[in-house]
Amino acid sequence: MSAATSDILHADICVIGGGSGGLSVAAGAAQMGARVVLVEKHKMGGDCLNYGCVPSKALLAAAHAAQAVRTSGRFGVNGHEPAIDFLKVRDHVQGVIAGIAPHDSPERFRGLGVTVIEAPARFLDARTVEAGGRRIVARRFVVATGSSPAVPPIPGLSETPYFTNETLFDNAERIDRLIVVGGGPIGLEMAQAHRRLGSAVTVLDAGRVLVRDDAEAAAIVRDRLGAEGVDIREYVKIERVERAGNGVAVTILEGGETTRIEGSHLLVAAGRRANVAGLDLDAAGIAYTPRGVTVDDRLRTTNKRVFAIGDVAGGPQFTHVAGYHAGIVVRQALFHLPAKADHSAVPWVTYADPELAHVGLTAAEAEKSGVPHTVARFTFAENDRARAERETEGFAKVVVGKGGRVLGATIVGAHAGELILPWVLAVTQKLKIAAVASAIAPYPTLSEVSKRAAGAHFTPSLFSERTRKVVRFLQRWT
Repeated sequence: MSAATSDILHADICVIGGGSGGLSVAAGAAQMGARVVLVEKHKMGGDCLNYGCVPSKALLAAAHAAQAVRTSGRFGVNGHEPAIDFLKVRDHVQGVIAGIAPHDSPERFRGLGVTVIEAPARFLDARTVEAGGRRIVARRFVVATGSSPAVPPIPGLSETPYFTNETLFDNAERIDRLIVVGGGPIGLEMAQAHRRLGSAVTVLDAGRVLVRDDAEAAAIVRDRLGAEGVDIREYVKIERVERAGNGVAVTILEGGETTRIEGSHLLVAAGRRANVAGLDLDAAGIAYTPRGVTVDDRLRTTNKRVFAIGDVAGGPQFTHVAGYHAGIVVRQALFHLPAKADHSAVPWVTYADPELAHVGLTAAEAEKSGVPHTVARFTFAENDRARAERETEGFAKVVVGKGGRVLGATIVGAHAGELILPWVLAVTQKLKIAAVASAIAPYPTLSEVSKRAAGAHFTPSLFSERTRKVVRFLQRWT
């Protein structure tokens, strides 16, 4: 070992990766008295702060403001086509990131007592990591390196300029014609945002858009984007990508016919890949696949001293899952308490307009698995607050199992991401739908959609002929 690498740090926990999950472990463990080393090779805050959740929602907020001006005539307000200063939009996005960044900064974590090393990390053996010319020997390690945009093997893509979510938010000029490869949440959110900010947008997907979501709910989102002018092409094969003058061109096979689509810019939003390169996981006896690090239900790798959390663990790729994983690891690593990850009640939200939120089983999944169930639903069009705000698209759909237990819920409509939490609680705590139906919802609020959906479960029996007979019989004795 050279003199440059002879400096050894001893720690209780060494966290590799300064994204949301890694930061949660580091902050929590340090404040509870553990010796913590945190290694981050790029930007603290990870993908969520710098390239994902935060900038995308900031851009969507700008797009929502533009759309509010554009559509305000429906309220009797002077609606008109807004003027978009895209440089100022970019500054707004970057300003939101900058406002949050100090909370995730190396300085803050050093103030908490964490030793922060800003360098790449690699395992030397089962108990040692090298980073920035220092060796870290720790009782436990946490791999929290996240994921990066997956680049599909499309002919010509490597020779063609394109955006991913890691580069899109640095753009300071309005995009004339944007082509989006991928109809998942990221692709559709960015398609709608740019359309509302003045771009022509085409979305290309090999299957149906939002394929993981309830098909009926996904259609609501797809149709809204289509109504706003986004050209969505589903079930197409991308044959090649190439430069076209100062822009790009994508050749697709659609319905047996070849079509060439030209644009000024290309966004690739075709999934994610786990960040495992350069970690030398083999040296530590840690198994992994292209999906990510192999973990058990306690988030332990094949090296039981090492945990993996968040996107790199190969499960649901959400910031809130990484934070959930962090709590499970802290309980085990610091307090030796048995804790297992349960992903059956993980919610997710697509932040298009209208939003689409889901937790638990969909009706299609219950049907495919042979799970006995019924479906209760209520539409936004029947909700007075939605009518007042002219946001009547969408519905709440609840999957109910034996004994009235809530198995899952889907909400598509205004603020669906805010409305899904009661159903997350219901699925997590194995509540019966009567618990939601009997709650008092303030009027007029969108939250009544959930209460009324729950109440709809009881409608067939409550207003049945049998009930009528019982009521008529009891009335004879009053």
